[in-house]
Amino acid sequence: MSTSNPRDELPDHLPALRAFAMSLTRNSATADDMVQDTLVKAWTNIEKFQVGTNLRAWLFTILRNTYYSNRRKASREVADVDGVFTESLSQKPDHDGRLQMKDFQVAFAKLPDEQREALILVGASGFAYDEAAEMCGVAVGTIKSRVNRGRARLTELMHLNDDEGMELTDTATMAVVTGRVNGAPR
Repeated sequence: MSTSNPRDELPDHLPALRAFAMSLTRNSATADDMVQDTLVKAWTNIEKFQVGTNLRAWLFTILRNTYYSNRRKASREVADVDGVFTESLSQKPDHDGRLQMKDFQVAFAKLPDEQREALILVGASGFAYDEAAEMCGVAVGTIKSRVNRGRARLTELMHLNDDEGMELTDTATMAVVTGRVNGAPR
């Protein structure tokens, strides 16, 4: 019975592990990956190895189990060569929204006070045109005109097309720009 640390003997088994992995995978890169996975698993679970038993057999069992686990996993995976499935699962990074929000803030600051006020009351705060008109002491038509001109100017300043949406998550800001609250026209 050997008193040495089994971890010290791991490098001695590398050629045999690689040959076994090559016979299973028929691919040198995959075989190398499997040998590496096997060594990591053996190293982290060395306390489960019974000293005095066959270390090579234990390592081959780990490698074999790794191979079949990887095959089972691969059989459940979907080939996505063109990236169609991945694209449908992906999410735009948050920074896009933050950058567009910054653009919005700069453009919004360029509007005349009356247009900003009307957009905030009607778009962001959700007041009806008649309520906003009463608060501002003007006719309903004046508020509608200010909102319409403000939205048109924002679209122009932000270089947006009519059919182009913004990637903003702030519903109040979206309501100011688009005139829609939760997707419904205002």
